[in-house]
Parts: sequence; structure tokens; C-alpha cells
Amino acid sequence: MPVDDPGYDATASGRGERAGAPGAGRPDAVPRQRVHSAAEIYLEVQRSPAFQEVRSRYRRFAFPAALAFLLWYLAYVVAATAAPGLMARPVAGAVNVAMVAGLGQFLTTFLLTWAYARHARLRRDRAALDLRWDTQEMTRGVVRP
Repeated sequence: MPVDDPGYDATASGRGERAGAPGAGRPDAVPRQRVHSAAEIYLEVQRSPAFQEVRSRYRRFAFPAALAFLLWYLAYVVAATAAPGLMARPVAGAVNVAMVAGLGQFLTTFLLTWAYARHARLRRDRAALDLRWDTQEMTRGVVRP
């Protein structure tokens, strides 16, 4: 039964087929150092170049997108309060500028959601999945308090 999850096939195949440890041969893999607790393992993963790259890709998309959307929303609110004449100007029949801009808010919400999901799928999901597998391999056998 197929699942519409981009990481579904990656979790089921390919992991046991590589020679050596998971992540072997990848230059950005989390270094395999002997650590003694789960906290040390997670700190090591957090400091790794692979994790920093995933976070950097997230920030490079999320912060500008959130700022652009916030500015667009504030422009709508300011225009509605400061320029009611402009917002009341008819566009087509009973539809005015305020209605078009309000519907534009909904449209941009859906477009931003689609762009975020696409960006995550293409730029972050595979690297995050590799990190998850590496972390699980590193924490295997660690006794948690």
C-alpha cells in the first residue's frame, strides 16, 4: 500500500544496504564518537554540520516568508484603517478593493503553506531523516533515566 510520505520509502529501504555504519561515506554525517548519555548524543548531533545545515535551510525560508506575510497583513490592516476610500473603491460590481485584498490574504496563506511544504520536502526532509536515523543508531543501547 503506497503512502504519500516522501520519507516513507527511505525508512524502509536503503538503510541496511550500505556497507559500514549508517551515514558512512556521507561527508556531512554526524561524527561517530563514543558518548555515554543521550544528552551528550543530542548535543553532538546539534553541533554537527548536517544539523546546522538543516536549521539554516529552515531559517532561510521561514524568516523571510514570515516577514513578507506579516508585512502584507499589516499593509492590509493599515490600508483598511488609514485609507477607507481606497479600500471602498469598486473593482467589479459590488466587489471592492478591500474584498480583493482580503481574499488575497487567504490566497497567500494557502500559497505560503504550499511553498513551505514543498521547500521542506525538497530541501530539508531527506537530510532531517538521515539525521534522525543517525541519532537513533547512536542512542541505541543508551539507558535513559
